[in-house]
Order: sequence, then C-alpha cells, then structure tokens
Amino acid sequence: MDLIKQIVERAKANKQRIVLPEGTEERTLKAADQLLADGVAEIILIGNIKEIEDLSNKLNLKNIAKATLLDPQQYEKKETYTNLLFELRKAKGMTIEQAAKLAEDPLYIACLMIKNGDADGEIAGAKNTTGDVLRPALQIIKTAPGISVVSGAFLMFTKQKEYGKDGLLVMADCAVTPDPTASQLAEIAVATGRTAQALVGEEPQVAILSFSTKGSAKHPLVDKVIEATQLAQKIDPEMHIDGELQADAALVPAVGKQKAPDSKVAGQANVLVFPSLEVGNIAYKLVQRLGGAEAVGPILQGMAAPVNDLSRGCSVNDIYNMVAIAANQAIAAKRK
Repeated sequence: MDLIKQIVERAKANKQRIVLPEGTEERTLKAADQLLADGVAEIILIGNIKEIEDLSNKLNLKNIAKATLLDPQQYEKKETYTNLLFELRKAKGMTIEQAAKLAEDPLYIACLMIKNGDADGEIAGAKNTTGDVLRPALQIIKTAPGISVVSGAFLMFTKQKEYGKDGLLVMADCAVTPDPTASQLAEIAVATGRTAQALVGEEPQVAILSFSTKGSAKHPLVDKVIEATQLAQKIDPEMHIDGELQADAALVPAVGKQKAPDSKVAGQANVLVFPSLEVGNIAYKLVQRLGGAEAVGPILQGMAAPVNDLSRGCSVNDIYNMVAIAANQAIAAKRK
C-alpha cells in the first residue's frame, strides 16, 4: 500500500479543492478533519453550517474550521449556479424555477462548483446512492472529450508480487456500465490506462480480456473484444493496448509468450479490462475475497473532472484515500 502514501504525498504537494457535499455525515466530517490536519487538500463541506459545527464539536474535531463551509439554502453564488444550471439544461426542458430548486441540492451544488471553476473534484456516496451521485455529474460536468461512457476502476493490491507493479493491478469496469458496446469498451480501456498513468505513475500495459487469445475461440463476444482493441488503439496510439487475451496470457510471461508471441502486452499487463460489468464485478470480488487482495475504489473514470462515488458502507479511511485519489486525478487532468 506504499502507492497510497505516494498518492497522498502528491496531493499534499499540489493541493486541490475537493468538495464533500455530505458535510453533515459523521464519517465524512472525520475524514475531512484528518485531511485538513494532514494538509492533503483544500476541503469544501456542503451542509447546514450549524449542524456541521455542532457535530464537529461533539466529535471533538479540531480542524474543521480550516474548511470552507457552504450552506445549501443560502450561499453567495446561488444565483450564479442557478443560471449556470438553467443554461446547461434548458434544452432538456428545465425551467429557471427547477434550476433554482436544484441549486439547493448539495449534490448539484458540488457539480456546479466544479463546472464554474470553484472546485477541482467531488467525493460523495457515504449516504447517497450511485445513481444520485452520478445524475448531476453527468448532467453538469459531463464526460471527458472523446469519452462517452463512465466506468469504475479498482486498484487491486495483490499478494502476488510477480504480477503488475509489485502485485498492483488496475481493473475495470467493475462498477458502472453493464454491457458496453465495442466502442464503449475501447473508451473504458483507454480511460483505465489513463487512470493507471495518473495514480500509479507506470506506463500502462492494457489487456482487454476474453475467454480467447488471438483467435483461439470464435464467438460474437470475442469479436466485440477484437473490435474494441482496434478502436482503443486508434483512440490512443501511444498507449500499449492489446486483446483479445485470456487472463493467464495477459499476466504470466511464459503463457503470454506461448499464446501471443508478437504482443507487447501479453505476460506484462498491469491493467486488466473486462468485457462486461458482470465479469469485472465478479472477478475483482473473487480476487479480493479468495486472494486476500486489498481493493481501493471504485474510481470513476471518463468524467471531465473527478467525481468519485463511495460505498455507503465506507470507512473514514476510504473517504480519506478517495479524496487523495481525486486530487491526483485533478492534477493529471490539468496537465493535459
């Protein structure tokens, strides 16, 4: 888990403004207090200010005063955000009255702050569903240029040091898109490679997985992976992406050399892209539970700015780590 320490240190060295719209949630407040104490990010908390202050005092949190507090019912830029939302959504039938109402919703405010340049990233989901977190993000922040699909990656810290970077693999999509088309799968592959670049700092070796390696089986599902590989290579010709590869051909050098001798990725993969959400979600949980791997995520990819969704069963440490990850994503995005 030394990578998490590196991610935290990179965040400290280039502080980003991360907004937490669930400002009155206990775990979120505890994480914010520690993040502020450690100087990991500038923190913006959205919620009733008295509730935030009262809960902070009850929990004996000493650093919340360093955060920016925003009351969703009355704040300085409410009219600005209302007009911004109206302009973004009027073509979809939104009225100014509806925009004004939504400009009081913390999840919408967080996204409007990012869109307006007042924040660099968002973490939510400790008490809201994934759908509630993603809806305003997709309406306001939208996807990154050239990307039409959102996906979820996990950093998998395995005990098998011979694979990936000392046992670290990046896996996707494990969280969002159930049955991606070939073009969506290609975008997921590129986005996951970019996540690896931003967070791991290693050259991504991206394997798009299948039950076939280089024509060993014939099936429409294999054809989709072959097409996705070709499309992904066109999207980012500089990134090392290959498929279709079976998992062992992607990971094990001897197997990769035997099954795909001309591949630059086979046997060297540090990024594994699954052909469907069903496969990805099952695979990462098996690696986690049976293999004893540490899973960090999901890290949402494909958004124009970092928006990460927490599990409602998340810990304080999960929130802390995801803020640091969002900060690194924001730093990487600004370098493009």
